Amino acid sequence: MDGAVSIPYALLRTYRALKLDDTEGMLLLHLIAYRQLEQNEFPTIEQLQERLGCSPALVGQTLQKLMKLGFVTIDEQFDAQSGIQSEKYNLSGLFHKMGMLLAAGELPLRTTTSGYDKAEETSTAIRTETVRPTVVSSTGIASNLFAQFEQEFGRPLTPFEYDTISGWLDQDKYAEELIRFALKESVFAGKLHFRYIDRILLEWSRNRVTNVEEARLHAQKFRAGR
Repeated sequence: MDGAVSIPYALLRTYRALKLDDTEGMLLLHLIAYRQLEQNEFPTIEQLQERLGCSPALVGQTLQKLMKLGFVTIDEQFDAQSGIQSEKYNLSGLFHKMGMLLAAGELPLRTTTSGYDKAEETSTAIRTETVRPTVVSSTGIASNLFAQFEQEFGRPLTPFEYDTISGWLDQDKYAEELIRFALKESVFAGKLHFRYIDRILLEWSRNRVTNVEEARLHAQKFRAGR
């Protein structure tokens, strides 16, 4: 497809300082290109894989990392007239992070080793100190959770579902064991879908349920009262 893409120069200046590698930077550029030239706000893994020339698994892992770090989110849209629900990638997190880095005024003026190191230190200072431990500690947990969800659902998870699980861990701070137990509860109830699982977790949070034993007692009381 012919056409010109308006590439944010700020992205080219900051992506290294934001600790993004070349694959992550190119993926973000392709998301921008799809939106601008093809009006496609939610390209598939296969489409991105074809453009990037890498494996679908690497594309999925890269997207997952970008979502974990807050560069990309997935928004749901619902067309009331057609009744069609769709999803789109939201890059506002990326532009917010770029703006913060540019506002700090400490980007390297040229590509030198010392300048690159200084930019990395600036980027680290801008982010909260808890970001890196959260990502590292939750990566293995999330991978196991993803596998368990895919096993129960009998299919690969969608990008939105990946983002939902990551949000439960990183934003809502739900314990891994509670997420697993909520999944089992949804299977037991015959309501295997993410919104039902989310309602279970929210109900437990409201009732200050902090572990599986408390969740099991709460579930028993709920069933007894029905």
